[in-house]
Amino acid sequence: MIRRKNRALALGGVCMSVALLTAGCLQGGDDGGGGGSGASDVDGGGSDGDGVVEILGAFGGTEADSFNKELKAFEDESGIDIQYTGTPDFQTIISSRVRSGNTPDIGFFPQPGTLVELGEEGDVAPVDEVIDLAAVEKTLIPGLLDAGTAEDGTVYGAPMRVAVKSLVFVPQGPYEEGGYSLEPQSVEELIEISDQIKADGIAPWCIGYGSEGSTGWVGTDWIEEFMLRLHGPEVYDQWYRHEIPFDDPKVQEAFEAYAQIVKGEGYVRGGSTAIINTTFDQAGTPAFEDPPQCMLHRQGNFITGFFPDDVQSNLDESVEVYYFPPVEDGYDGNPVLGGGDVAAAFNPDDEEVVKVMEYLTADTFGTTWAGDGGWLSPHTTFDGSAYVDETTRKMGEIAAGADVFRFDASDLMPTEVGGGTFWEGMVEWTTGDKTTEEVTAEIEESWPSE
Repeated sequence: MIRRKNRALALGGVCMSVALLTAGCLQGGDDGGGGGSGASDVDGGGSDGDGVVEILGAFGGTEADSFNKELKAFEDESGIDIQYTGTPDFQTIISSRVRSGNTPDIGFFPQPGTLVELGEEGDVAPVDEVIDLAAVEKTLIPGLLDAGTAEDGTVYGAPMRVAVKSLVFVPQGPYEEGGYSLEPQSVEELIEISDQIKADGIAPWCIGYGSEGSTGWVGTDWIEEFMLRLHGPEVYDQWYRHEIPFDDPKVQEAFEAYAQIVKGEGYVRGGSTAIINTTFDQAGTPAFEDPPQCMLHRQGNFITGFFPDDVQSNLDESVEVYYFPPVEDGYDGNPVLGGGDVAAAFNPDDEEVVKVMEYLTADTFGTTWAGDGGWLSPHTTFDGSAYVDETTRKMGEIAAGADVFRFDASDLMPTEVGGGTFWEGMVEWTTGDKTTEEVTAEIEESWPSE
């Protein structure tokens, strides 16, 4: 599932605008604790002890079906009726329900910036009042709690699933026949692979920015990848919090690193015109033509659901996937860019809500859903044998192998930037209409005053 990026919320209205202000601290307000000990100042959700726990989230369709299937054994054992509602307008709906005092018991937040803002307003409970956060953190992918952490160190939610973007997909047969490496150790080695593919008469990269009113978001993901790999998580956090300006030399360095690929002569199928006019969901399709029209497709784990039907029906025999590697002399580690759904409690004093939160945030949650596909665990200790296929298992291993995880930065920036000028700037920069200096300066000028 791909979610459009023009999101976030202002509690005084339904306008979509928020900047996430977080610290890198992973601990909550208490050193251990949790499990609902003590009364919380937060008192939302439904009636306590009524046997029903209402959850509001952003995913629906087959994902909601798989989630409900996952819940069945827990509901049967606990006697709790979990009522889930999924809406693509989560940001608007949760804002409205908070203002009207009609919150769900639990919310699944795809944008943790919204969660932090609600927590700081006193509408969501610190998650360590509901679960044993210290125990959960031991098995989580490092960095996952950061985006839901306020400046004072309070953590307001824990992830119940993740999405991974730092992936490179290739057509298995032609790629192996070409003798190209499936284990590049650096972006520099990835460039060498690109040169090999180009020398064999194939455009190395499949890239498409098209997404109707959201055209350009794919380009922002690329900049985020390079910000993480060049400068590490601390600078990445400074960037999306606007502690450094958008036209800082470090940000411009990320643009120039991406330029090696997106502006490399003959590197992208169709060049800049095709990049802008090809929709993100169809960008990888030419890789599966005979012969392939491109080979390398950097995208999130959701993209397999957009591959041709014959590829999807035989994914393990049609596709290889590997980690988008680090940069030589950059950040010393293996960062992963992505997203996820973060569970938070509006009704922390209800013991049934506590039980459901403990269940959702455990490393054993998701084994049924994993068998259906479309779900990755946020825990390094999750049993990967539960995943539906080897391709998904590899993606789960890549996520679990991260030494730090960071949420999509444009989703954490004010909407005017992350869902506006950053998208637009990527289009103008990719087509060559504006330089790196011009685009980054204009995005900086668009940042709303605090």
